[in-house]
Formats: sequence, C-alpha cells, structure tokens
Amino acid sequence: MKNLSPISQRRLAQFKANRRGYWSFWIFLCLFTITLFANIIANDKPLIVSFKGELLFPIVQNLPETYFGGDFKTEADYRDSYVEELINEDGWMIWPPIRYSYDTINFNLDEPAPSSPTTDNWLGTDDQGRDVLARLIYGLRLSIIFGLSLTLLSTIIGVAAGAVQGYYGGKIDLFFQRFIEVWSGLPELFILIIIASIIEPSFYTLLGILLLFSWTRLVDVVRAEFLRVRNFDYVRAARALGVGDLQIMKRHILPNAMVATLTFMPFILTGSITALTSLDFLGLGLPPGSPSLGEMLAQGKNNIQAPWLGLTAFLSLAFVLTLLTFIGEAVRDAFDPRKIAL
Repeated sequence: MKNLSPISQRRLAQFKANRRGYWSFWIFLCLFTITLFANIIANDKPLIVSFKGELLFPIVQNLPETYFGGDFKTEADYRDSYVEELINEDGWMIWPPIRYSYDTINFNLDEPAPSSPTTDNWLGTDDQGRDVLARLIYGLRLSIIFGLSLTLLSTIIGVAAGAVQGYYGGKIDLFFQRFIEVWSGLPELFILIIIASIIEPSFYTLLGILLLFSWTRLVDVVRAEFLRVRNFDYVRAARALGVGDLQIMKRHILPNAMVATLTFMPFILTGSITALTSLDFLGLGLPPGSPSLGEMLAQGKNNIQAPWLGLTAFLSLAFVLTLLTFIGEAVRDAFDPRKIAL
C-alpha cells in the first residue's frame, strides 16, 4: 500500500468499498486456484504409491502392471481390485479426495447411467458413467483458462488497433473503421459451422476463431481515448521535443486508455466463457469427451430424468458468471473518479 501512488491507493480503496465485488474477487480467485489443482483433487490414479519401500507418483509416472507383479505390460489400472491387492501386499496408496478423472467410467454403478448422487459419486454420473463432480472441476478449469486467454489476446489486439486509429486519425482511422464495420457484420456462427465441418475443433482452433471476432470490442473505447488525448498540450510538447510516436502512445496516452480497458475486461471474460459454453452446448466446440460445462448442459437437456446434470452445470456456470459481473462492477467503481470510498 505504501509503495502505491495516491491515485492507485484511492482506486484500491474504492474497489474494497464495493464489498460485493471485493469478496467476489477473492471467491473467484480461490475457486480458480482449486481448479488449477484438478489433477490432484480428482484423479483415477493414486497421488503416492509406496511399493517395496519405493515411493512412486503415478500422476507423473507411467508404470506398467508388470511393475507390481501383474500380467500386462500396459499402464496399471489402479482402480482394478487385482492391482490394488498387489500393491497393498507390499505397500500402500494415497488417493485423491475424488477417485475419478474427467474421463473415468464407473463400471460398478448400482443403477443404469446416468446414476443419481451417492457417497462414491457425490454429484452422480452422466449418461456415460463418468463422475459429474470430476468433470465439473476440470470443466471449470478449462473454461476459465480459455476465457482468460481469449480476454488477454483480445485486449492486446484491440488496444493496439484502437491506439493506431485514434493516434493517427485521418485516412488510417477511416479505413480501419470501415474494415471493422464489415468484419463485425460477418456471420460468426456460420463461419464456425463451416470450419467445424472441415477440421476437428480443439482448444487452440476455437481460441483462434473466437479471437478473430472478439478483438473489436475494445477498439472503439481505446480509439476514443486516443482521439481525445492526442492533441493535449503535454502530448504536443513531447512530439515537439522529438519523442517518437510509439513512445508517446506508450507512455503518455496508453495509461489513460487502460482505465476504460480494465473496466471492460471482466465483462469480456464473462462473454468469453459464455461463448465457449454455447459452442459446446451446440456441439460445435471442443472434441467429444472433453470436460465442458456446455456438454454438461447438453446432457442435462437430453436426460431430463437426471436433473442433477443440468442443475450442476447451470448453477456452477451462473455462480461463476455472477462473480465476474460483481468483480466488473467493483472495477468500474474503482476507476470512477466521481465515487469516493467511505
């Protein structure tokens, strides 16, 4: 706090004054941190195996069944009772809290899949017998990382494009504006359908396709700020002293434009997560089998007799998006000069 400038201290105080957004930030941060350790929380492999006095870590080691005295040279299935007996004869295992990964199928269900919640599957299973809670944890991690990546890349491109337009103006601004108008009018969903029919969508292809259309969201805001500030006295003085255009844009104008940019970023993140969820729900998103909130929503729609599927996906998605919206409101208040922290 002492190393911050007075303006930064005032903004931080205003952010904390919005209690709803402040606590939402910490809840979201804790939730994201938990999902980052999804492989340790939910996995069908033990965290640690002690076998004949040797410590093994199956999460990062690929050990064949023959290593423990089994018959097959393929990777050991630690959930198999036979392998479990072999290990327990000469050692022990420490399992994660959830003994399922996102793609682990439970073949020991007491009822046909999708099965209802039990002590073994806390949120039940989907129509393929996979643990819903494990898929939820992995799906949240994937959605948040995808949203953060798309938001960051969109912000970099959008700020750069808006800065060039606003600073130089004239024909460059006119050309870019007409280009953005045409580009924004392209049918994004149809393009995704065409691309999905040609290549198999993946995390990076979806990120690239959505990035083609999402970078335009911040252009107008940054452009307006650069148009407003470019003829201020301190900018004209820097130009008269021989400071280059890039340095003027970076040092003197960009900090002002970043105020509006940071205000919009939580809402862009919300839209990015929603976009991925919508594509997965329609079957145009990640490959089949990927942990996805949209795929869980689709399963809830297709299995009305299993309400835990739709409710789990809906409530978790609504909770995350609500947190991000509250954070966005707090950031907006923090950068609003008219508000005073009490």
